Amino acid sequence: MLDLVSVREGTSVADAIAVALRTAQHAESLGFKRYWLAEHHNMVGIACSATAVLVGHIAGGTQRIRVGSGGIMLPNHAPLVVAEAFGTLAELYPDRIDLGLGRAPGTDGATMRALRRDRVESEDDYSRDVLELQYLLGDAQPGQRLVAMPGAGTHVPIWLLGSSLFSARLAAERGLSFAFASHFAPGLLLQALDVYRSRFKPSATLAQPRVAIGVPLIAAPTDEEADFLASSTYQRILGILTGSRRRLQPPQAHYMAQLQPQERNAIADFLAAAVIGGPDTVRRGLSELARVTQADEFMLVCDIFDPALRLRSLDIAAAAMRPLVENVENAERSSS
Repeated sequence: MLDLVSVREGTSVADAIAVALRTAQHAESLGFKRYWLAEHHNMVGIACSATAVLVGHIAGGTQRIRVGSGGIMLPNHAPLVVAEAFGTLAELYPDRIDLGLGRAPGTDGATMRALRRDRVESEDDYSRDVLELQYLLGDAQPGQRLVAMPGAGTHVPIWLLGSSLFSARLAAERGLSFAFASHFAPGLLLQALDVYRSRFKPSATLAQPRVAIGVPLIAAPTDEEADFLASSTYQRILGILTGSRRRLQPPQAHYMAQLQPQERNAIADFLAAAVIGGPDTVRRGLSELARVTQADEFMLVCDIFDPALRLRSLDIAAAAMRPLVENVENAERSSS
């Protein structure tokens, strides 16, 4: 599960954080493996700017599920600060913290300048920052002058996140896990996965490629209700595309029919990897994504205006995924 910590119309930031915690607890009860929080800044309706703080809050309110960043936008932060923050989290919640890293600013130009203080980041800088983070989270060496404390020796698992081929190549070169942001930029999904898998070099932390893909999910008892509930997401996407952001809006009946064809097409392109529908539709959609991508994990993004219906959506998704998971587990047992 990836959570943007959406602030719903008529509610507060505190309400949004409380909904995120309840959702994480429910996801844990359903057997979800990870609960990640994004990093975005200066965005109306999105309350996940202080990502490491939220990771600690969610980890503290759950028992077993792994909690992490999806992701920390590394150009906004000094690697030492990230290592210390996630090293502290790893000490507080051993073997439960993930560190997903992105190289986008996660915001607009003015806020990017406020975060970075006019620092200009290149692709080479990002690669060096990732290497420095691996160094700081690894075992401290004799004579090492810069030691993250906490952080050193925690070996917090690092994932590289991306919507292009650059992060796929870098993750493959470093032998790191890779998550593709197909929940908002699905265009290069299959190409990026092919680049990552074909170029992957085993590392001390990962022997084989490991892939997660972002999947927008809206599930309901019927296809019709799912499409109705998804209209909250459609409204948000149109706001992103037109520069008119708002808090998460209540669903609207026949929303897509009210739009211009180019608007509908833009939303459809944004949601090309989405699974929206009733139980049978969700089962078929997730099965097809698994077949086409061979992804190791789905990273579900499920924003529904009514928090209770969001939990119900996860129930339906978990039931749909169960046969797929069982098939994978049976295949692994057979091969061993």
